[in-house]
Amino acid sequence: MQKEYDELPLKRTWKIWWELIRPHTLTAAFVPVLLGTVIALIEDEVNWLLFAAMMIASILIQAATNLFNEYYDFKRGLDTEESVGIGGGIVRHGMTPKLIMTLALGMYGISLLLGIYICAASSWWIAVVGLVCMLVGYLYTGGPLPISYTPFGELFSGLFMGFLIILIAYYIQTGTVSSMAVLIAVPSGVLVGLINLSNNLRDHDGDKAHGRKTMPVVMGRQNALTFMSIMFAVCYVWIVGLILLGDVTPWILLAFLSIPKALAAIKGFVGKTEAITMVPAMKATAQTNTFFGLLMFIGLLIHYFIQ
Repeated sequence: MQKEYDELPLKRTWKIWWELIRPHTLTAAFVPVLLGTVIALIEDEVNWLLFAAMMIASILIQAATNLFNEYYDFKRGLDTEESVGIGGGIVRHGMTPKLIMTLALGMYGISLLLGIYICAASSWWIAVVGLVCMLVGYLYTGGPLPISYTPFGELFSGLFMGFLIILIAYYIQTGTVSSMAVLIAVPSGVLVGLINLSNNLRDHDGDKAHGRKTMPVVMGRQNALTFMSIMFAVCYVWIVGLILLGDVTPWILLAFLSIPKALAAIKGFVGKTEAITMVPAMKATAQTNTFFGLLMFIGLLIHYFIQ
């Protein structure tokens, strides 16, 4: 199979690599960096080299986490050629598990080098938080008790990607953490967690069969979908509350333009039981995070230019 992979046309090979890093999940990496940086821009000057280093490191950590997931799900017998929503590098395209793990560790290595630069230019306290984020990325599917086997996957992904990444991106520019950064990071953390929840909703039956105790398995598929709907609503109510309290510019109401994607995500899961039929809803969930975050970013950027 490795020989067959080596003989694939170059265009097809790049498509395989692109699918392998699960690009729809990368929104959880780059949107928080944009938000944290634009908040810093409003309050202080921005070092664009630090921004670039933070952006690349965050994306590489997310991509590596996806590769760890690919590796360990194969090793534990969860992925087959028919599995939905996987990169499929091993089971479909003949890549060796060693190659997948080497690539993931290589991405972590580059992120570590970028992290050293970030710490040297800002604060070495960032090293502690960054290493914990990297460890969580590995332990999500690696280790003796993977986080993905528990009901806490959504919490960990939302906290360490959506929430903390905003604060890190802000801190390396300003040397502090403001209440505005924390408050804006909350809905970002929720939406990144919901990307994880959408994945677990799709995989409910397979996860249950393999003994995983994900949130949808513990709560039940319908209750998990209700929870998703409530958390989508919380994100939009949250930004209204920030504006009413006078903490944030009304321009962030641009995020409401992402509501159709949130509704599409919810409707896409209603009445569905087969994994393949839930893929559009999963993509809509990731797109909600992307549009919500980018529209908030645009709103904050408008505020910066007119203040």
